[in-house]
Amino acid sequence: MSDIKEELGTSPKAYKFIWLAAATLVAVVIAGVWGTIVFVEGQRGRDVQNWEIRLGIVADSRVSAIEKWLTEQREAILSLAENESLQVYLTQLVLDTQENGAKITEVPEAGYLINLLNNHAVISGFWEPQEPEIRANVARPGRAGIALTDRTGRLLVSSGNMPPMNPAIRAGMAQADSGVSAVIDMYSGLDGEPVMGFVHPVYAIQQNGDVDQIIGFIVGLRTVRKSLFPNLHQPGDSQHSSETYLVRKTGKLVEYISPLADGTQALKRKLSADGKLAAAFVVGQPGLFDRRTNYLGDEVLVTGRAIAGAPWYLVRSITAQEALSATNQRLNTMLGIFLLLILGITGTVVAVWRHGTSIRAAELAMKYKRTADDLQEKTEFLKVVTDRQPTAIAVFDSENKFAFANKKTADSAEMGQDEIIGRRFSNVFDKEVSSNLKGMMEQAREDKKIQSQLVTVKQETGDLVWKSDIIPLGKGDGHGSELLAVFQDITEVVAEREQRENVLRSLVTTLVAFLDRRDPFSAHQSARVAEVSVAISEELGATEKVSRTVDIAGNLMNLGKILVPRETLTKVGNLSDDEKIIVRDSLFASADLLEDVKFNLPVAETLRQLQEHWDGSGQPRGLQGTAINEAARILMVANAFVGMVSPRAYRGALDFNKATSILMEDADTRYDRKPVSALINYLENRGGREKWQHFSISPEDENEA
Repeated sequence: MSDIKEELGTSPKAYKFIWLAAATLVAVVIAGVWGTIVFVEGQRGRDVQNWEIRLGIVADSRVSAIEKWLTEQREAILSLAENESLQVYLTQLVLDTQENGAKITEVPEAGYLINLLNNHAVISGFWEPQEPEIRANVARPGRAGIALTDRTGRLLVSSGNMPPMNPAIRAGMAQADSGVSAVIDMYSGLDGEPVMGFVHPVYAIQQNGDVDQIIGFIVGLRTVRKSLFPNLHQPGDSQHSSETYLVRKTGKLVEYISPLADGTQALKRKLSADGKLAAAFVVGQPGLFDRRTNYLGDEVLVTGRAIAGAPWYLVRSITAQEALSATNQRLNTMLGIFLLLILGITGTVVAVWRHGTSIRAAELAMKYKRTADDLQEKTEFLKVVTDRQPTAIAVFDSENKFAFANKKTADSAEMGQDEIIGRRFSNVFDKEVSSNLKGMMEQAREDKKIQSQLVTVKQETGDLVWKSDIIPLGKGDGHGSELLAVFQDITEVVAEREQRENVLRSLVTTLVAFLDRRDPFSAHQSARVAEVSVAISEELGATEKVSRTVDIAGNLMNLGKILVPRETLTKVGNLSDDEKIIVRDSLFASADLLEDVKFNLPVAETLRQLQEHWDGSGQPRGLQGTAINEAARILMVANAFVGMVSPRAYRGALDFNKATSILMEDADTRYDRKPVSALINYLENRGGREKWQHFSISPEDENEA
């Protein structure tokens, strides 16, 4: 009977135990509630600290982008100031105008300097297209350009559309007069567009650093709305109220010099330097983090950084409501859930105390048995499916051991499928392959993305090339996730591709040599056009695809001349209209002959567009502007240049200056200005003149040499 009472919990000893358990449970509940509240408040503080880190990372990223932009602009002006040709011509221009009383238009060097400034302005971004006049005889004010002045600040020459001198520019020249680069801080241009500039002293030739040898200044102005301000945007930023902007201190005020989220334009708002405002806080204490009020009166989390190279500060903020609303809601929900859980657990512990353990153990046993049976079935099914595949398939566990391997994998390792299970891959593959696989596995676990790579496996019978794909399985937690590995033998495919590329290159070389024999005056023209085209594409920073296209298309552009009579190619006198049509259509013939050749590049289409013009006046389709592919726009400039500076049966070679002058005259009409400017820059600053001087040698002189 006493045993029954103890089982039912009705004996005095049982009552004493129950009261003790109840008191313990109450104490646990109180401690749990208090610990939950402390945890929630601590979590709230950690979330605020996380926002400090997040805002700081974005601020550092944007500051780096802004400072990189400033450095690029300063180096663009510095490279021009240190150009020895510019120093020589500017010295002569100053002497002729100041000491000899000559007009600028009468000095030959002025024209060269203007062309140099125009080309550099286009390449470096200190240039904007000339906008149409507002009304009769009233032109829009200039907004960007590069200018040269003498040491007194008198304007000598400038690029087109150069803004007029103003006090900010002259203040920059006064600062640069001490021998240092100066920044012309941001100001509103004549049409309200934000403008800033850079000034650097120009020294007499070989006198860099001697302040007494300053002969003038180079001034570069550019708009910043499309080039500087986009650097404030953080890629992937999904917060609605987050904002990054630039400010500077102006007297007792803080001026907002970049556009704001409420639509306020740059340089259109100034507020008090009171430290309660977010911008004023950053100006006073850059690098710190706090809660402040923004320019709209909203409470924000804010941090900021000082910008090196300019008197600016970068402000990064987000409203406290957006930043912490999810945190507050989550933590309040968490607090409620914790309290309910504590109460629920308290109620259920007593109810399931006697029977819960045995019931739960039975349920878990059944669950584990079902899971084991299911896993065994899936393993057998996976083995049947993968053993029929021509590729090697394996699964690696968190310690990089084989958890599964199909028959192809086991055969490659010269092991049985059961034997390879549990082995590390470093014990199966050689050292080099193991090193590559280890790197791929670590990257796959870290990025949670598929990693693909070609791996060379050395064997006595010959090296094999595997296409290796490492695929993360499940979510995992870094190095704890399993990986699926698929190895596909593509040795024959790689060998076939390399052989095809070698055959193609040999074919191109043979065809070019054949064409050169038919027309001595066009010998090497194809190779030279390809060489110049590749140089222009690299100067423009074009993609590898474009560079490969102009290389192959340039070498094969004269293939169609196979159909042109040899007497027409070598004719000394002027060609008749019919002969001109035959030679002109040879380009289209080249494109037709190459149409079905699989280059995996737009070679034929590039050749077909070589007679199109930038303004749409060309043929055969009248394409205009960027509708002409980039490779064709580069190749047509290179072809024209090589044609002009090379001698022909009916005329001598033009000098480089005459050829580039003709190209500049036809820029924006027949040719795209950018490839023309890139070619001139390569000639003047990359040694192009010396490298290609032999283009002007006639075939007879070349044979004698």
